[in-house]
Amino acid sequence: MASLRKFLKEKDYQRVKLIETATNHLELKVEINGIEGNFILDTGASSSCIANDMVEHFKLYAEESDIRAAGAGAINMETQLANKNTLKIGSWKRKKVSLVLFDLSHINQALTDHDANKVHGIIGADILDKGKAIIDYKSKSLFLK
Repeated sequence: MASLRKFLKEKDYQRVKLIETATNHLELKVEINGIEGNFILDTGASSSCIANDMVEHFKLYAEESDIRAAGAGAINMETQLANKNTLKIGSWKRKKVSLVLFDLSHINQALTDHDANKVHGIIGADILDKGKAIIDYKSKSLFLK
């Protein structure tokens, strides 16, 4: 039987290596508007997010939003929305991507409390869905089409 990696390559999937953190999260490098950052892969997050203090870093245009964020022990957090961004994960690329901006300090504090690195954001189900994502936990790989 052919390996999953070979099978998915034949189906035009792109492979991205994932890094397991000290907190057992899966981390990956992502380019937003041509600028690289560290992101956590979170299948339970409905939207992909960026820390609101990274607006200038990633050259985002932030607009007010009625969306309230919740997760990782925090609820009802105010957000902003940044539309029309380019997003690149490995060689997989999308344009006109919307990203939610909110305070990720509580997440980064939890990561650093466990000797893990801070992250710039979270890749959620919206991007995973667009990329027809397949996660291979054994090889710590994300495959996107």
